[in-house]
Amino acid sequence: MDSVLTTVMLPVALGVVMLGLGLGLTVADFRRVLIYPKAVLVALACQIVVLPLVCFGIVLAFDLPTPLAVGMMLLAASPGGTTANLYSHLFGGNVALNISLTAVNSVLAVVTLPLVVNLSLGYFTGGGEQVGLQFDKVLQVFAIVLLPVLGGMLVRRYRPGFADRMDRPVRALSVVVLVAVIAGAVISDIDHVAEYFLAVGLAALAFNVCSLAVGYLVPRLFRVAPAEAGAAAFEIGVHNATLAIAVALSPSLLNDAEMAVPAAVYGLLMFFTAAAFGLLLRRVRSREAGEPERTVTEPA
Repeated sequence: MDSVLTTVMLPVALGVVMLGLGLGLTVADFRRVLIYPKAVLVALACQIVVLPLVCFGIVLAFDLPTPLAVGMMLLAASPGGTTANLYSHLFGGNVALNISLTAVNSVLAVVTLPLVVNLSLGYFTGGGEQVGLQFDKVLQVFAIVLLPVLGGMLVRRYRPGFADRMDRPVRALSVVVLVAVIAGAVISDIDHVAEYFLAVGLAALAFNVCSLAVGYLVPRLFRVAPAEAGAAAFEIGVHNATLAIAVALSPSLLNDAEMAVPAAVYGLLMFFTAAAFGLLLRRVRSREAGEPERTVTEPA
């Protein structure tokens, strides 16, 4: 059963998830990057450079075992998930920018994800697995990440009505299949689930909070508007845990269930922390919006 889950259902689940992402993307989403160049560049710098460094520091601080440490770094290298778009919509972020960031991040992950993971393997195994940036791994990540996205974009381009009709069913199917895969993986290693949560739960929570904070505060430091900074925060804080789990469990990639644990734990925590963060952003924006009004009405 475990073999069927990892070799058949997992690639299917991820393919459906990434196809669903592609159904909502157009070429205009990539062109829109030119409209918000500062926000995009700052967000990408946070995603590609700052987050792996922050995650590395957290991993060292919590002294995680090698598989969990590599799993955390894999998570840090994963792009934002489609759920980030929903949070941006709910809490006043720039959803259009969010979609563009997701699109660009998904493309860049083809190179950055294998690079970060392989460097992490080399470091945390003491040089025992200095695998470098293997070209075949890059091709496999390309097949996992980009091909379904490109397929979805082609459907959106030539059959927009069909893409609109299939958006919800594809999302629902991806959730069902993914839950089945994760449940199967958990059941197969049920004796160690509580141990894993205790080992990586606090580290995953710390990384989640740091990701959201970095995603918002760094763009604001560079004078990016609040709505765009909010989009960047959710893009950077709501990682594509599905992709990280797939890379960790795939027999042709890492093939290590323990490395998938950080992404699974993070995937559960981020729904609550992102909602709390969104409420906090809404309160901060309301306060900032109210301050000019109060100063105008003050007597001279």
